[in-house]
Amino acid sequence: MDKKLLMIVNPVAGMKRLKPALLDVISIFSAGGFRTTVMVTGRRGDATKFAAAGGDYDLVVCCGGDGTLNETVCGMLDAGVTIPLGYIPCGSTNDFASSMGISSDVKKAAHAIADGMPRPLDVGKFNGDYFTYVASFGAFTAASYNAPQDVKNVLGHAAYVFEGIKDLSSIKPYPMKLRCGDRVIEGDYVFGAIANSTSFGGIVRLKDELVSLNDGMFEVLLIKMPRTIADLNSIINSLTTSNFDNNRFEFFKASELTVLPSEPTAWSLDGEYKRTDGEVVIRNLHGAVNFVK
Repeated sequence: MDKKLLMIVNPVAGMKRLKPALLDVISIFSAGGFRTTVMVTGRRGDATKFAAAGGDYDLVVCCGGDGTLNETVCGMLDAGVTIPLGYIPCGSTNDFASSMGISSDVKKAAHAIADGMPRPLDVGKFNGDYFTYVASFGAFTAASYNAPQDVKNVLGHAAYVFEGIKDLSSIKPYPMKLRCGDRVIEGDYVFGAIANSTSFGGIVRLKDELVSLNDGMFEVLLIKMPRTIADLNSIINSLTTSNFDNNRFEFFKASELTVLPSEPTAWSLDGEYKRTDGEVVIRNLHGAVNFVK
C-alpha cells in the first residue's frame, strides 16, 4: 500500500523555485512509494492548520521559507502529530536549511526526503510558542520580519544584511537579565539569540563545531552595547569572522533560561514577529521532531 504524504506549500516564498519543479517533486515522492496530497497556504496560519491534520499521513513535507516551517512545526507539536517531517527550502535565506545541510535545489531536497531516515531534532519552546532554530531580539532581528517579501525575493541574503547594518547605525540598547540555572547574566545588549542553528538573521554565523542540533542545548549569543567606535568595529569584525572570543560578546550553552527584559521587547521566532511584555521562559524540547532529510 502506498504511504500518504502531506505537502504544505507556500506559493510566494523566495523565488518561487518550487512551482516549475512541482510535478517533478511529486514524481520523486511517487517513485518513493508516497501518494501525495498538496495543500497551498493563502494566509498566515494556514500551514499550522494543515499540519495539525498531519496525523492522518505518514510524512509531512513543508515547502517554503523558515516562517512556513515554523508554522508547520507549531501545528504538529500542538496537535501531537509525531510523524516524520521533511523540508524543501524555498525562502530567501533559509538559515535552518543551511544548518541542516539541505540542498537549495528542490529536486535534490525531495530525493533526500524520499530516501532519508528520520532523526530526532531539538525544538525551542518560547513561553507558549515554538521555534525551530532561533529566538532573537535587537539588531538584525527586525530584518527578518521587516524586509518586504518582494525585496527578499530580489535581494535575498543582501536584504537581511542591509537591514541589520541599518539597525547598527541607530543602536538601541536592550537592558536584560538572564537566569540560567544558578548563573545570572545582566547587561545592555544590542542583540541576543537563543539558537539551535549555525546561522541566523542572515548575518550571524557560528562555526559548525560549536553547534549540535540534537544535544538538548541551545547556543546563546549576546552582543553587548557598543560604547565607542572601537567597540562597534570589534563587533562587526567578530560577526564577519565568526570569532566571538572577546569582551563584547557572551556565548554559552543552555537547555533552559529565563529572560527578564526591562521593557516590552520585539522578538523574532524563526523570522516571525513576537512582542512580549515581561518574563520569557525558553526551553529546549530535546528531540521533539522526527526530521527526515
